[in-house]
Amino acid sequence: MRTEEITAKALALVGHDRYKLVLMVSKRVEQLANGAEALVKADKNKEKYTDIALMEIAEGKVKLTSIIDLQ
Repeated sequence: MRTEEITAKALALVGHDRYKLVLMVSKRVEQLANGAEALVKADKNKEKYTDIALMEIAEGKVKLTSIIDLQ
């Protein structure tokens, strides 16, 4: 799936709120950078953390409340 399609799907899941999506991606990227396991099939050494975070959100694996609770 292309990045544009993944982003559109993720935006739909957050009610087309770009601010919320950016917040979710940035928090999830921070978690991935600090050693969190990816919730989708992805190689953290080959793919960017932002792409992994977007895929996780688009697939419904990550929600805003779950990101806040993990801090």
